[in-house]
Amino acid sequence: MLRTYEGGCHCGRVRVRIQVDLADTVIGECNCSICTKKGILHLPVLGERLEILSGADEMTTYTFGTGVAKHTFCRHCGIHAFYQPRSDPENYSVNARCLDEYDPATMQPRRFFDGQHWEQAFASGGREWEAKR
Repeated sequence: MLRTYEGGCHCGRVRVRIQVDLADTVIGECNCSICTKKGILHLPVLGERLEILSGADEMTTYTFGTGVAKHTFCRHCGIHAFYQPRSDPENYSVNARCLDEYDPATMQPRRFFDGQHWEQAFASGGREWEAKR
């Protein structure tokens, strides 16, 4: 069942609202260089189910490699609350740790993605990381 969650960056300038069914959505962890350094727990969300409540003009974007992934973050506190992933660029990966109701006891990664070997890992099951309708 879809449920609404809100969250954002550390300083509060960037705020988002998402709708997601946590019972049907797998939170994941990736070992690529940027995900490791950000400490992100990936929560895939459809593009139409993420609403930027405030701070759209307070964000900046970082790209590297292929330039497909859009790593947005607050330009004030540096927190990455969400981004558009290379594997699913029309949708979002929300950092579960940035949700107001983040519960470390229940919102743990249930899938690991080998982002250090992105092409091979995506070819052998990466679609499971995409947002679900």
